[in-house]
Order: sequence, then C-alpha cells, then structure tokens
Amino acid sequence: MCRHFPSCPTADAADREAARTIAHHPEQGWSLLCNEVLLFDDTGDLLPDGSIIPPSRLVLAQAAR
Repeated sequence: MCRHFPSCPTADAADREAARTIAHHPEQGWSLLCNEVLLFDDTGDLLPDGSIIPPSRLVLAQAAR
C-alpha cells in the first residue's frame, strides 16, 4: 500500500509506471514499484495479479537500399 503523498498510481492505472521505485536491480533487469508492479528493462511489466504487459518496443523501418 502506497504511503506517498500524493499517492502513486495504482497497478491498473494507465500511468502505473509513474509509481516510485522501491527496489531496483539493474544487474537482473527489473525494478519493483510502490504499486507492486515489476517493471523490466525491456519495458514489459508484470502486474500484481499476474497479468503481463508485453514490452512496447519501437519497430524501426529498414532503410531502402
């Protein structure tokens, strides 16, 4: 439960990744946010209910040759 003021966004909010980081493990590629969301370096998320938010990678168009 968040004790910050103002409160961090909940895990089901669109801006869930704006919650404060409470544990950061760059060597393992993840961070735990205050709203219990696991945020991965590849931009994927694991929500507290076990739901997965896939990575949001930009796809670059291949240059014409």
